[in-house]
Amino acid sequence: MRSILRPLALLVALPLLALTACGGSAEKDSAAQPQTSAEAGAFPVSIKNKFGTAEIKSAPQRIVVVGLVEQDALLALGVTPVATTEWFGDKPGALFPWAKAKLGDGALPQVLKDKDGIQFEKIAALRPDLIIGLYAGITAEDYQKLSALAPTVAQLPGPPDYSVSWQDVTRTVGQAVGKSKEAEELVKGIEGRFEKVRAEHPEFKGKTALMASPYEGYFIYGRQDPRSRVLTDLGFTLPAELDKAIGGKFGANISTEKAALLDQQAIVWFPSKGGTAKLKEDKGYKALNVRKQGRDIFIEEDYNNDLYGATSFVSVLSLPIVINQLVPQLAKAIDGDPATT
Repeated sequence: MRSILRPLALLVALPLLALTACGGSAEKDSAAQPQTSAEAGAFPVSIKNKFGTAEIKSAPQRIVVVGLVEQDALLALGVTPVATTEWFGDKPGALFPWAKAKLGDGALPQVLKDKDGIQFEKIAALRPDLIIGLYAGITAEDYQKLSALAPTVAQLPGPPDYSVSWQDVTRTVGQAVGKSKEAEELVKGIEGRFEKVRAEHPEFKGKTALMASPYEGYFIYGRQDPRSRVLTDLGFTLPAELDKAIGGKFGANISTEKAALLDQQAIVWFPSKGGTAKLKEDKGYKALNVRKQGRDIFIEEDYNNDLYGATSFVSVLSLPIVINQLVPQLAKAIDGDPATT
């Protein structure tokens, strides 16, 4: 598993970007696909972010996604971006199956890479009329460069980078493309599914749980991380000492001396290359009741495993998969029977 904190942004001069945006044509020019109509009176719209305000005058046709998950919200609303940003999985168009199903026979978006920073020149060549990066780590410098190309919806004020909720992603994307009412309906639909799970599994209420990964030891996801919010949406409670252990970050490694934090009534482990096998043999972890009593859930280390991708994306499109596949495992984890795996 690679950290989603990307390196420092690639330094590209604004004059070069502006020139490319005005005169260049996109590599494999990603033609804007016909989008379903916006709601009456939706534009113009102003969307505040942590660096400024995006002023969107009309329904965008060429949307570039520099965040890691926003393509799901766009496709759920019937809007196809001209470019997405690769996170993991090497999927065509950076679309996992649940999003690809919404694309249908439409052309795949061009895929951008952010390993060495935002690819400003490639974005400029795509001639965007809107750039979206909500689940992202855009810097003030990045924002200045992106905003020179098109109105840019960066991280929302408040939550740490990579901590925006799926509800806020869906609603903000809906506002940006003129489909706020439709976005709200999507949010209510998923929230209704969570409500149904809480009603069907009252045993989840008040039980402590964690999301973690054996990445470089013990990596714990914080309470503001979308993955952790899945647990609280299902009725679980995050341990009170979580904030003190990792601070206000979306996640952090803890020392072996703090391994007792892992000993909750349920824990969900995301895979890390070679890390899961090592964790299962870790003496400190094996001594914890959560391990001895089989209350830990190990998500399969496979990018083709829908649950792995869906629980990482935590989007309006991926959450039905999370609910369908993770809930039965959580029920078994806290059933009080150590023999249940």
